[in-house]
Amino acid sequence: MDSIQNRLNTILEKILVVLLGGMVLNVSWQVFSRYVLANPSSFTDELARYLMIWLGVIGTAYVSGKRLHVAIDILPDKLSPKRQIKLKNIINLIIILFAILIFVVGGSRLVYLSYILGQKSAALQIPLYLVYLCVPLSGFCIVFFKMYDFQKKI
Repeated sequence: MDSIQNRLNTILEKILVVLLGGMVLNVSWQVFSRYVLANPSSFTDELARYLMIWLGVIGTAYVSGKRLHVAIDILPDKLSPKRQIKLKNIINLIIILFAILIFVVGGSRLVYLSYILGQKSAALQIPLYLVYLCVPLSGFCIVFFKMYDFQKKI
C-alpha cells in the first residue's frame, strides 16, 4: 500500500510541476506580449485562471497525501496517545465525508452538467468539463489517502 501511495504522490508532484511551469510560461508570455509587443494576448488571462484552479485543487490532494495540511494541534497535544488516534480517526472520517460529498459527488455533477450543456470557455474554446475535472479527481485522491491513514493507524 505504501508503494501505491508513494506512486500517486509522485504523479501528483509531476502534475503540479507541469501546471506551475505552464503558469509561469503563460504569465511570462502575457507580460511580454503586453509590454514589449504592445499587443496583449487574448487567451493568457483565461489560461492562467484555469491553471491556477488545477494547481490549487490538485495541490489539495497532494498536501493531503503528504499529511502537510494546515492543522490546529492544541487539542491533540493535551490528549493521551490513545485518544489522539481516536481524534485523528474522527478527523479523517470528516475529511472523507467532505471529500466524497463535495469533491467527488458535487464535482462529478458539475463535470456532468458542463459536459451535457456543452459549455466552452470564452477565449480558449475548450470544454469547461475539462477544467472542472480536477475536482472529482482530487476528491478520489483525498479519499484514498485518508482511507490509507485509517489503515495505517497514525
